[in-house]
Amino acid sequence: MGQRVSRTDFEWVYDDQPHTRRRQEMVKKYPHIKKLFGPDPKFKYIVSAMVLTQIAMLYVMQHQSWPMIVLVAYCFGGVINHSLMLANHEISHNMAFGYARPLANRYFGMWCNLPIGVPMSVSFKKYHNLHHRHLADDDLDPDVPTLVEAKLFCTTFGKFVWVCLQPFFYGLRPLFVNPLPVTKLELINTAVQLTFNALVVLVFGWRMMAYLLIGSVLAMGLHPVAGHFIAEHYMFAKGFETYSYYGPLNWITFNVGYHNEHHDFPAIPGSRLPELKKIAPEYYETMPQHTSWVRVLYDFITDPAVGPYARIKRKSLDRPKAPTAEKSIGLINDSWQPEVEQKKR
Repeated sequence: MGQRVSRTDFEWVYDDQPHTRRRQEMVKKYPHIKKLFGPDPKFKYIVSAMVLTQIAMLYVMQHQSWPMIVLVAYCFGGVINHSLMLANHEISHNMAFGYARPLANRYFGMWCNLPIGVPMSVSFKKYHNLHHRHLADDDLDPDVPTLVEAKLFCTTFGKFVWVCLQPFFYGLRPLFVNPLPVTKLELINTAVQLTFNALVVLVFGWRMMAYLLIGSVLAMGLHPVAGHFIAEHYMFAKGFETYSYYGPLNWITFNVGYHNEHHDFPAIPGSRLPELKKIAPEYYETMPQHTSWVRVLYDFITDPAVGPYARIKRKSLDRPKAPTAEKSIGLINDSWQPEVEQKKR
């Protein structure tokens, strides 16, 4: 358990991210890909059903023992909460109501946020936009582990601890890497969430608030559905910075496993990413891919060649000015807004 990782630095590259170039090439070759752009009309109903299921579970679980609460939180409630986090990922790309209605997407994200217990929907959008626009940027991409993380968690046991604590690193890292101004919508998100939390405690008691929070934390750490955090961009094959997974866990995670496809076309909702792969299979079938998120977690922890250092990084040579609060949440413009949606506006 004390075996150290073999890498002592990140994988530095000096070219642009491959998704921009591939997107341009694919649209030129298959222009009908643009028909896949835009929100999935079923998405908001599926998400709402998940939110209501978790609220109903508060009534079902309120008199259960602590061991049962933790078990159900890990096996059921946490899975739903993690899926709701990934629904917020879809919403960050305006996949609930489209690019023409940004505020509707933000407020729907707050509704989707409720069972998670921690206000994150609006904040996630502004930092996730940076991840797409500046993939692997040393200063701007909050998804890349910091040097401190890489140095501290460099053994097998250290990586195990890092995976277990992943929700805290994932949630707090943006505040240290590239903090952005707090916006009015973030304050509203926080107020709505705290009001909901207070109602949960008032009606069902503290144990049910713990049920929601325990599920959220456990399902982001050492949990099968959390394997996507590592599977997406950690370098398991030299020179490749994004990986897809096409297994059954996509059914409960809005196809987040189709990650190369998603980075190529963030304007396509998760439900249509399999169709994108069918249109242009030659772009995806030859790239390294994962077959199991559980195996990803196991390999990450036990393989000395993989760890927090196993990420591609790019130097910030021409760092742009910090975005205004409005731009950071996409109210003025969104660089991923598809041409079709722009015409509607």
